[in-house]
Amino acid sequence: MIQDIQLRVLPQIASDSSLIINYIAEEKGIDARTIKAIRIVRRSIDARQRQVYVNLTVRTYVNEEPIDLAYTVTEYPDVSKGKPVIVVGEGPAGLFAALRLIEHGLRPIVIERGKDVRERKKDLARIKSEQKVNDESNYCFGEGGAGAYSDGKLYTRSKKRGNIEKILNVFCQFGASTNILADAHPHIGTDKLPIVIENMREQIKKSGGEVHFQTKMTELLLKGDEVEGVLCHNFVTDTDETYLGPVILATGHSARDVYRYLAHAGIHIEAKGIAVGVRLEHPSQLIDQIQYHNKQGRGKYLPAAEYSFVTQVEGRGVYSFCMCPGGFVIPAATGQEQIVVNGMSPSNRGGKWSNSGMVVEVRPEDIANGDANDPLVVMHYQEQLEKLCWQQGNMKQTAPAQRMADFCKGKLSYDLPKSSYAPGLVSSPLHFWMPKEVAGRLQQGFQYFGKQRHGFLTNEACLIATETRTSSPVRITRDAETLQHVTIRGLYPCGEGAGYAGGIVSAGVDGERCADMLAEAYK
Repeated sequence: MIQDIQLRVLPQIASDSSLIINYIAEEKGIDARTIKAIRIVRRSIDARQRQVYVNLTVRTYVNEEPIDLAYTVTEYPDVSKGKPVIVVGEGPAGLFAALRLIEHGLRPIVIERGKDVRERKKDLARIKSEQKVNDESNYCFGEGGAGAYSDGKLYTRSKKRGNIEKILNVFCQFGASTNILADAHPHIGTDKLPIVIENMREQIKKSGGEVHFQTKMTELLLKGDEVEGVLCHNFVTDTDETYLGPVILATGHSARDVYRYLAHAGIHIEAKGIAVGVRLEHPSQLIDQIQYHNKQGRGKYLPAAEYSFVTQVEGRGVYSFCMCPGGFVIPAATGQEQIVVNGMSPSNRGGKWSNSGMVVEVRPEDIANGDANDPLVVMHYQEQLEKLCWQQGNMKQTAPAQRMADFCKGKLSYDLPKSSYAPGLVSSPLHFWMPKEVAGRLQQGFQYFGKQRHGFLTNEACLIATETRTSSPVRITRDAETLQHVTIRGLYPCGEGAGYAGGIVSAGVDGERCADMLAEAYK
């Protein structure tokens, strides 16, 4: 007999499969010796009260051995003779689009401006050691996209867009822990995700697809209102290359040169709202104490605590974003004269600090002196704020920062707490030079969050500027039914960079949807 059993247990019991089996046996009157195996199907932590519980759905095998895998396997056929499809960008949207094309018998040709995931790590290290950003290989550009080295969180609220379970199962097939199928807030980890991405790439090649690194799309090849392929520049050979076929455009939210090209070429795009703010970093022990209502923190059996905050201030959302328990803050600039910060966590989330983006909603109409008819108006706003931040950071990757309580009081911090941000911090009056519509709302938001969680608003916490890449500042318009561009046939704007996703899973889902629609059009 196979039975799914709902449990609400103490963290110690949830941490040990033998204790779970004994608990089930006692609760359900089952002889423990007949329980041959268990599998955790769902797991979430309930920390609303002082006593923390873990909610479990446990698949229990009574007098039966599990013969199925913990995840569903997808078969990928040989498509070496299939029709070619160009996939521009090898982030989550591009990877899942390419794999889905293979399922449809089409041959993906993946074009990636950055380096492969291993070589990319060397350029990330230089940001810390030399304070230099490689314009084509950084935390946003390269194999795996922004998700590869920014935590690997797989939680999404976009339940209606597609098959989320499929995305998680594919990750497991290529090496992710099956824990992601059970956890309420699944997470692969910065240290584990690159290996998974490599395995996905090798599957594309094994099935007959192509992956070209350090190859940047410079132009769409158009014939009337239809795309015929792309023109690219290969940085290794310093030559131009042409690839023919319909195009899935999955270039990520930081490919500003692509947005400029589209605007210049008259391909319809529109400005889209974003959220900007700071990275807020606390000692992880303090967040554990606050969230678990315990001076001892998480203890032996609980993970690093997470939090989520949201409120409205003067008609705009103020909220936490991309929370990284036990993680660290990273430099995520993609060009010169800009500072951008993001967060990531290793799989064990065992770091000394916890951080999250704390951001304010900014709409196109909020931008002073902005051209309402300019589709790049929000992108220009991003660029100006990132350059201002770079100037405040001594024109290096040292990030301007301020203690949290000082920021709320409008005071300069004369010293700063220790931080995970490797390039270093410099004390700066963020309350003074950040846009008033952002700084003022953040101050009010922090006061509100501090009342919700005693101890959260503290000078032990540090604000690190500036968090600007929460989403794309542009939407590349497409038809709601076919997912093709509204005016260009054969062009499928895709994922976060096109303005239709927000995170790894939703980008993967959108990649699969675009591949499905393209395959249908091919038929």
